[in-house]
Amino acid sequence: MLFNNPHACRRAYPDELRDILSIAQARRTRRWLSTWPMLSPGPTPLWRLPDLARELGVAGIFVKDESKRSPLGSFKALGAPAALVHLVLREHPGWDPEDLLRGAHKAELRGLVVITATDGNHGRALAGAARSAGVRCVVVLHKHVSAERETEIAELGAEIIRVEGNYDASVAHAAELARQSGWQVVSDTSYEGYETVPRDVMQGYGTIVDELLEQEGGSAPFTHVILQGGVGGLAAGIASYLWEAFGAARPALAVVEPRQADCLLQSAMRGRPSRATGSVDSVMAGLACGEASPLAWRFLEGSIDGFLTIEDEQAVEAMRRMARGSRGDIPIVSGESGAAGVAALCELAQSGMLRARSSIDAESRILLINTEGATAPSVYRELAGIDAAEVLQRQCDWSVTEP
Repeated sequence: MLFNNPHACRRAYPDELRDILSIAQARRTRRWLSTWPMLSPGPTPLWRLPDLARELGVAGIFVKDESKRSPLGSFKALGAPAALVHLVLREHPGWDPEDLLRGAHKAELRGLVVITATDGNHGRALAGAARSAGVRCVVVLHKHVSAERETEIAELGAEIIRVEGNYDASVAHAAELARQSGWQVVSDTSYEGYETVPRDVMQGYGTIVDELLEQEGGSAPFTHVILQGGVGGLAAGIASYLWEAFGAARPALAVVEPRQADCLLQSAMRGRPSRATGSVDSVMAGLACGEASPLAWRFLEGSIDGFLTIEDEQAVEAMRRMARGSRGDIPIVSGESGAAGVAALCELAQSGMLRARSSIDAESRILLINTEGATAPSVYRELAGIDAAEVLQRQCDWSVTEP
């Protein structure tokens, strides 16, 4: 399903939104994060997929590969650490932010406890950042999070708490534990009375666009950008940067979600942050969120031109297509949520009606974000039908054989 957002606008970035998320703060946050040893040096790759572009009848397809961001394997390595740094600086404004994730204040921070709920990647990123900074970390997991993801989070030093229910139940449980114990919630979704930390998480995601424009010489050669949904944090962080940078000339922006976790599409249809209409349980674990973040929605309402839902099977086929690569397209390790952008583009480009409604044509140059790699290797193997290590070897061996 594609819903064209009637509230999307083409105007300058509003000052009231710039006061919350801005390019200037995104760049400061990027600088602070650059000293964290768990982040890979340099920008993540921007792959070009000329064979897929020819197949879909568009001028170009570009993939910003966040699986290379960190050993953590996802874009979340930018959000939770950024929020942790901001949180500490609010209590210790005189400290150098570039020292925090290098562990310069471990002794002073040993009494700080942070807690979060997660489907996997956000909790893993917070656990890694907390260990680097010397902060105690508690992570709440719902029943659908795999044991493999739990193990990876625990190995980073986090204390694990399991709850029944879905992601939204784990968010509520984390908030209640924090209230009872005096802990600090570091969540990527907002709720009533809780917006500062989610803002900081979203600000970290601005690093992706800041890098991207550097890679492209300061220009934005994309006509369309497709972003993963979830609670809306990633989409808001990227859309706000593009909106501020290019104003009315921004690219067309679309958000993709699982059909059964369509909280952002429902928000667009109802004109307010809303809940999903389905079961929320999706193979796209990172996007299996039942309720939109009200703070993120403030940015998405005016900037996202279309909201699209896809089936789990489409995401799995996109994983396999990216893993195979081709003579012209480099093989890419893309997890279930990471492949959602490719799945959405195939759906839009191959349907005459959806193609027209999304303004995709032979001149379109489309940016996708591979938000994660094989963050759960056994799940990746089961779905993609191949080990991630084999795909990475193919990537190393790959060479362009066609112009």
